[in-house]
Amino acid sequence: MANKRVFVAFAIEDETTKILFTGQAKNKNVPYDFVDMSVKEPWDEKWKTNCRTKIKGCDGFIALVSKNTKKASGQLWEIDCAKEEKIKMRGIYIKEATSADKPVNLYGVVCKEWTWDNVKEFIESL
Repeated sequence: MANKRVFVAFAIEDETTKILFTGQAKNKNVPYDFVDMSVKEPWDEKWKTNCRTKIKGCDGFIALVSKNTKKASGQLWEIDCAKEEKIKMRGIYIKEATSADKPVNLYGVVCKEWTWDNVKEFIESL
């Protein structure tokens, strides 16, 4: 299976968990591969244009959902952008988050616990 291009959206407070999430795909025992296309550095004033271009070039979009997500304006914008661009999307609960932490921006989007099988199923569906 060829690597899929996946945009990973996260609240800046969850950056360490995002690094662990994307890093696990490099482990030879993990049953999936993807290329992380998330924003790795702050953009200048044109960040939304640059970010939209990155999102449009992806096969899928994963929103890491935590207790920080509802107040993460950048992540919420990325979620809305991916929905507008009709990119296949999945929410992944991190850091003990539950459905109560799911923002309205993810209405209609399946969100699942962070397991290898749940991520693999999404990656393979792209």
